[in-house]
Amino acid sequence: MQKKLNFFTKLGFLLTALAGTFLHFLYGLTGKTLWTGLFSSINESVWEHMKLVFFPLTAYFIFECLRLGAKVPALVSASPWGILSGTFSVPVVFYTYTGILGRHITAVDIGIFLLGIFLGFYTQRTLIHRNTCPRTDNIFLPWSLVVLTGLCFFIFTFRPPSLPLFHRP
Repeated sequence: MQKKLNFFTKLGFLLTALAGTFLHFLYGLTGKTLWTGLFSSINESVWEHMKLVFFPLTAYFIFECLRLGAKVPALVSASPWGILSGTFSVPVVFYTYTGILGRHITAVDIGIFLLGIFLGFYTQRTLIHRNTCPRTDNIFLPWSLVVLTGLCFFIFTFRPPSLPLFHRP
């Protein structure tokens, strides 16, 4: 099973990185259609770039749970923590480094996107391997947080609060 998990991790990292990159351009490529804006970046704000990590990781981890969840029960409870840690690492790292440098650098921003994906997988796999995540007990809270985060992405994409997180840096 370990070999299968390693394969799924490598494949997942590649697929989520490609999907997130595609989502960065999807809104413009589709003529700025509403439905693509819900899942893809509609501007250059940090909030919109968090979606590039969140939606591909969520889709892949759900796929993984459906494929491997019966053989790796901790996958179901570890996955939401991976999604949330990967997604919320983006603003933490972005605002830390721009706070230190006083500006942002596009190459570093791309690296933060990839780091967010990596941290999502790292968190998920660490919780599985350390058996620190309950196998299937109490999965309501973490998955509820994932759903709530997704709803916030939908709502705040077109009705963003007046906070720096929602404006172009």
